[in-house]
Amino acid sequence: MTRVPQRAPFITFEGGEGAGKTTQTRLLADRLAAIGIACVVTREPGGSPFAEEVRALLLSGHLPPRGPMAEALLFLAARVDHVAETIMPALEAGQWVISDRFADSTFAYQGAAGGVPRATLAGLHHLVLGDFRPDLTLILDLPPEIGLARAGARGQSAVDRFESRELAYHEALRQGFLAIAAEEPQRCAVIEASGSPEDVAARAWRIVEARLLSKVG
Repeated sequence: MTRVPQRAPFITFEGGEGAGKTTQTRLLADRLAAIGIACVVTREPGGSPFAEEVRALLLSGHLPPRGPMAEALLFLAARVDHVAETIMPALEAGQWVISDRFADSTFAYQGAAGGVPRATLAGLHHLVLGDFRPDLTLILDLPPEIGLARAGARGQSAVDRFESRELAYHEALRQGFLAIAAEEPQRCAVIEASGSPEDVAARAWRIVEARLLSKVG
């Protein structure tokens, strides 16, 4: 059995609609479990009872549209609870945590695509979570038209409110995620995600091996 560090790693998957984040989160957790590493798989928005209620409010389509700043504040409220109730207890117990989205989605959706200044979002993040960041963020990158086609093929989903926005919005999202990766190369890795789920999973695994498993004693 592979021995994990005392403070287990926190891994996030990021990317636009239809990039395959949920699938890759599950595949990575299965691969880690196969070598004896316990994982907690979670998501945003959501991941704790309160955060799941915020998710339903934001993504169900029943709430009238609000501006990106209001969205950002709601996502942050959910994230604070998610970290306190789910992520941090697992990490401190030695369990790896893999999350389908985290704070970078706020910087991309409400920031790069929504227009809230990055400095404003960074200040809010620091106010509520301090310096807490993922240890590794895997950004699944593909042209937005491909991702939207994939998302459409899976039928109605809880994220239709964002999927239905114009192509330019989704291109801004893509560029936002790529800018985050360029600014934080030690934390982030971009994975070309237009291939099969198995191909993408293999690329993700090589990065996890090199950046995290190589440090396990």
